[in-house]
Amino acid sequence: MLTFLTCLGAMAPTSLTWAESSTRKTILSNGINLIVSERNQLPTIHLQVLIRAGSTFDPPNLLGLANLTAELLTQGTTQRDATQINREIESVGGSLSASGESDYAALSLSILKKDLPLGLSILSDILLNPLFAPQEIERKVMELKARLKRMDEEPRQVAQLAFYQKLFGTHPYAHPTEGSPTTLSSITREDIIRFFQAYYRPNNAFIVMVGQVSLEEGTRLLEPLFKEWKSAPVVRPALSQPPILTGQLIEKIDRPITQANIIWGHLGIARSNPDFYALQVMNYILGGGGFVSRLVDNIRDNLGLTYGIYSLFDARVYPGSFQIAVETKNQNANQALAEILKELNKFLEKGISPTELSEAKAYLTGSFPLRMDTNAKMVRLLAGMELYGLGLDFPEKYQKLINQVTTEDVLRVARTYLKPEKFLLVVVGDQKEIQLKESW
Repeated sequence: MLTFLTCLGAMAPTSLTWAESSTRKTILSNGINLIVSERNQLPTIHLQVLIRAGSTFDPPNLLGLANLTAELLTQGTTQRDATQINREIESVGGSLSASGESDYAALSLSILKKDLPLGLSILSDILLNPLFAPQEIERKVMELKARLKRMDEEPRQVAQLAFYQKLFGTHPYAHPTEGSPTTLSSITREDIIRFFQAYYRPNNAFIVMVGQVSLEEGTRLLEPLFKEWKSAPVVRPALSQPPILTGQLIEKIDRPITQANIIWGHLGIARSNPDFYALQVMNYILGGGGFVSRLVDNIRDNLGLTYGIYSLFDARVYPGSFQIAVETKNQNANQALAEILKELNKFLEKGISPTELSEAKAYLTGSFPLRMDTNAKMVRLLAGMELYGLGLDFPEKYQKLINQVTTEDVLRVARTYLKPEKFLLVVVGDQKEIQLKESW
């Protein structure tokens, strides 16, 4: 399949633009939203089903339930076992996967147009008739525990997990979607079935299709397959609020390694925040723009303290985090942190130059078409647009939203959302070598 697509890619246009797509939306008779982007350059279909049933819906004593439910979907139905599902998909060169994220669960299908009826038949079987066989649950739980163990052995992951746990407290974003070894052991088949029945409903999901398919054809194919998938009231759990940082919170984790893994940050914004676009520009200039960003220019290029440093706003359905992450020699940790705070305070004091603004805008608007130059990318873009309620005209609006940002806007959002006096700092490394300062 990969070789076939690679060959086709060489013959296809290098960029498939929004204007070359016919993207429309409808609602099927069972209440599910369907978004179809007709693109006829390649004979492939990429499809995603997103269900608003991510780890934010995990009960506190059953962390990992949402992800476990999602990952089990492809592991057998009342009609097909896992081996049969894999064999049928792979026999036509397709791919099928399921995953759980914090805000949603996703099923992803990639298949040739001529085999779309087969792919949709398997997809509907998975969503309507999952078996959740005890032996598959046991096998998947063991796999997830092994994944968590590997994460605990990777310093970057240790820092990231500790950062989220301290930052979000009892909010579900505090935990990895995989849960914990203890809570995974507590999950029963009945818990999984209850979760599936409560949240896997067409009125709590949507389908995105991209490729050689029209809205009318997609509707015609999907209606009979999903007519038995019934809507029902969905009661979302009430979420606690993350704790408010009132000062400097420092978490030191001792590991016998030569490089300190550092994450500095605090709460950020939700994707729905209208300041998102000004913050994109701001973050590109501060630390999200790779080699042209201020943090990289100073801490990597000028001072040679690291091979890489970045900043990001992790904007989700609920407010996520703002973080600056860097890996540096243990003995350089204090200096790197001092330079980070220096850059932040300089940003807040003086703002940005017109040249920085124009270069950031040029990159953000110029690179946006690359987010939809393949069917696979387009499916992800459309899924995000639907998840966050951005509207089908978002690709047409994006350039305007970025270009209307001013230097004053960037300074305003920096002063509103960056908190150099109230932050969480996580440092993983050899603490005897690091000798981390107690306050900043």
